[in-house]
Amino acid sequence: MAKVLITDTILRDGHQSQAATRMRTDEMLPACERLNKVGYFSLECWGGATYDACIRFLNEDPWERLRQLRKALPDTKLQMLLRGQNLLGYRPYSDDVVEFFVKKAVENGIDIIRCFDALNDLRNMQTAVKATKKYGGTAEIALSYTSSPVHNEDYFVRLAEEIEKMGADIICIKDMANLLLPYDAYSLVKRLKAASSLPVALHTHNTTGTGAMVLLKAAEAGCDIIDTCLSPLASGTSQPCTESLVATFQGTEYDTGLDLNLLAGLAEHFRGVADRLTKDGFRDPGRVLSVDVKTLQYQVPGGMLSNLIGQLKSANAMDKYYEVLAEVPRVREEFGYPPLVTPTSQIVGTQAVMNVLMGERYKMVPQESKDLLAGHYGKLPGKVNEDVRKKCIGDQEVITCRFADTLPPELDKLRDEMREWYQKEEDVLTYAMFPKVAPKFFEYRAAQQLRIEPEMTDKDQKVMPV
Repeated sequence: MAKVLITDTILRDGHQSQAATRMRTDEMLPACERLNKVGYFSLECWGGATYDACIRFLNEDPWERLRQLRKALPDTKLQMLLRGQNLLGYRPYSDDVVEFFVKKAVENGIDIIRCFDALNDLRNMQTAVKATKKYGGTAEIALSYTSSPVHNEDYFVRLAEEIEKMGADIICIKDMANLLLPYDAYSLVKRLKAASSLPVALHTHNTTGTGAMVLLKAAEAGCDIIDTCLSPLASGTSQPCTESLVATFQGTEYDTGLDLNLLAGLAEHFRGVADRLTKDGFRDPGRVLSVDVKTLQYQVPGGMLSNLIGQLKSANAMDKYYEVLAEVPRVREEFGYPPLVTPTSQIVGTQAVMNVLMGERYKMVPQESKDLLAGHYGKLPGKVNEDVRKKCIGDQEVITCRFADTLPPELDKLRDEMREWYQKEEDVLTYAMFPKVAPKFFEYRAAQQLRIEPEMTDKDQKVMPV
């Protein structure tokens, strides 16, 4: 039997993709007893943008959320998404910070750490993967899927072979922009299963309308684990629907064994959460549920598209929209074909906007573009246009080593910087991830502990229970 295992993303990527990661812990906990009975392979519930959203918008401690979920889901594996050396922040951290973060994540309840790097530079994942294994977690290493002259099936098979050598427990195909088409998924999974002895997981979205077909063909090719999301926050920019896939596989050799009645009851709970997120303005069903084939044409993921539109609107230049879309693949080629996922999607997109608005290509170059071309984010997969690189960074040396090797240990320094707010070890990590936002959260928390209600202006805070 080739039973397909399900990872449900309702507690993480479902609301991150559709509702700006605004689901609260008190909306998750009432569903946990039933979620725990489903028999999922795992529940993705932490990492990604949840950490940022907790402290920036919801006045919640992400570590406390994890501990509460762990207690409420005793029989279910909990999974998180980690950006390799960048952890859950937006810069590379020193190895001592990465190891300490992974240690605390496992201690607080994470079972499976899905680790990815925007450039598929395995050096940027090695410390996180070693730490995951050291502290007893399951290391799931993702390959960031994209297509380009250098990103073909052979490339991903070679990458999977290296991932297995790194000590991965699971290989994940991370199709963040829903660019992987159904028959290509079948072929890629077949080859990965032949080249590796590891289980293969597949994560996709339904941005281009092909997500469920991609998962179906992947299962037929022997994919072991698929990511789906309960129906109230499924499809569109999110993952394909859990109930639909469970029903599709029922009675076949791929039967998940999950109970559709139990899933229907859970869907009823999360429908209320989705309604609240829509009412509060965090979820626009018309936008997040629509099919956008421009992703296939320009390889621009949904979130990146939103950023481009926002930048053009603020510059009163929406008439340049299609010019910018056409510029994105040109910049991407000149930058060595980076996959378009955080943070490279924002870097390439912003550079494309600047090139069009300035009237001269690379007249204005943000620091992030310079850092990408200088090797600070890792090895770019394809050949960089050297004329473009010279125009952007001049004679600056291009780093070819692992960038983290240039970083001194920083954990003790971070502890000193945030001593006045320190209450527990995890607070150091919260400060490390978001040094500008964390102090405001720590002050809010201290005021709550003293039962003093601080002045709150953010819309999110007003809906939080005191």
